Amino acid sequence: QVQLVESGGGLVQAGGSLRLSCAASGRTFSTNGMGWCRQAQGKEREFVGAISWNGAYTDYGDSVKGRFTISRDNAKNTVYLQMNSLKPEDTAVYYCNADEATMSFYGYDDWGQGTQVTVSS
Repeated sequence: QVQLVESGGGLVQAGGSLRLSCAASGRTFSTNGMGWCRQAQGKEREFVGAISWNGAYTDYGDSVKGRFTISRDNAKNTVYLQMNSLKPEDTAVYYCNADEATMSFYGYDDWGQGTQVTVSS
């Protein structure tokens, strides 16, 4: 059974940093694109970032460019989201996602349960 489990969320003051992790299990994800989305209360789910299967390519939503960095460790089947210079508007539930196609970049076939990030002003 495929599982994506996010961790690292919490409460942080504006200007602070958090590092989210997404541990994948059930199959190897080393050949699949992975990424992060977020959903604030009352809003639609928003693209945060994506990383290609080999880590060679990354992409970010406009609202997080220059502040967030996505990375992956295929040996650990884990993808990370380093979030710096956090703002109150970054408050949301952050979801990890993965593609089922191989050698991919973006993909939304598998989802984690989400981790809450709250940024206080």
